[in-house]
Amino acid sequence: MKAILPGSGTPQGLQAGSPGQLSSNPDVTGPPRISDLAQPTMGPKPAWLRKALIHGDSEVRRTIRRLGLHTVCEEARCPNRHECWGAEKTATFLVLGDRCTRNCRFCNVAAGKPLAPDPDEPARVAEAIQALNLSYVVITMSTRDDLADGGAAHMADVVRAIRRGVPHCRVEVLPSDFGGRRESVVALAAVAPEVYGHNIETVRRMTALIRSAADYERSLMVLRWARENAPNAATKSAMMVGLGETWQEVLETMDDLRQVGVDLLVIGQYLRPTRLQVPVQRYWTPDEFARLREEALGRGFVACEAGPWVRSSYRADGMYEVWRNARGFIQTHASTSEFLLPPEST
Repeated sequence: MKAILPGSGTPQGLQAGSPGQLSSNPDVTGPPRISDLAQPTMGPKPAWLRKALIHGDSEVRRTIRRLGLHTVCEEARCPNRHECWGAEKTATFLVLGDRCTRNCRFCNVAAGKPLAPDPDEPARVAEAIQALNLSYVVITMSTRDDLADGGAAHMADVVRAIRRGVPHCRVEVLPSDFGGRRESVVALAAVAPEVYGHNIETVRRMTALIRSAADYERSLMVLRWARENAPNAATKSAMMVGLGETWQEVLETMDDLRQVGVDLLVIGQYLRPTRLQVPVQRYWTPDEFARLREEALGRGFVACEAGPWVRSSYRADGMYEVWRNARGFIQTHASTSEFLLPPEST
């Protein structure tokens, strides 16, 4: 494992100004251009990114198909989907259709003109959860800039339908930024999800290039509004590395998220879904992810998942349980190797 330079939080051999790797030009300033992200000569994926995929149908897939629903697992080509559908028997439901009004350069969800919200979708999502006997679900959405409220009312209806049909099920919501509409964030927070998430996705400098029509400060404001209006919920965010960000920029993003009250942080390796998305600039090592996790916990995040295969909804229930324990909702000393709280200061 790489050593940390005193006072820098940067692994030795890793310049604070470099894009997560040794660089002959560590001075990275100003917003990048798409031409800056030329296809690097990456070669084969490193050994830690070689993962055997379990193919075949599953109860989750069959239920999703039968009810005409969508999952971000499929739309975004998540590399963990077969694990989640198989051993974990979980899924992240994608509501408000499978067409997004934005076209982010990292995402595989199709962009285009979406259909009107389906008023029967909330009931079908609840039916799927009941059929699969799920105790924890993540509800995310296609960004809907075409709707006056950004889709907040529909997403809130989904949560209400779950509460009515499967009252034991805990719900994590992962909405868009709703175009910066505070009233939309407040409306979704009002249905009291257990976790309110919104992904920062990347560092400030890379946002304009990577996230179509999104804004770094707006995402921070959304998370602040979520904290203020859902005080009994955990707040959560996720980001990718491997897009050209620097080590120091990742740490600064952590600080920004903590300043607006984010409790849970997820950091994963960006993997290019297809040749239509921006190329990977660098593969971060497992040791570096371990260091990022230590940095996050040291900054006060209640829990952090960081690793090459980690995605925003991966093992979401485990992170929530750590947060519950930390908040004193249940009396237990149980913990897992994946979700360890930082030691108490003495």
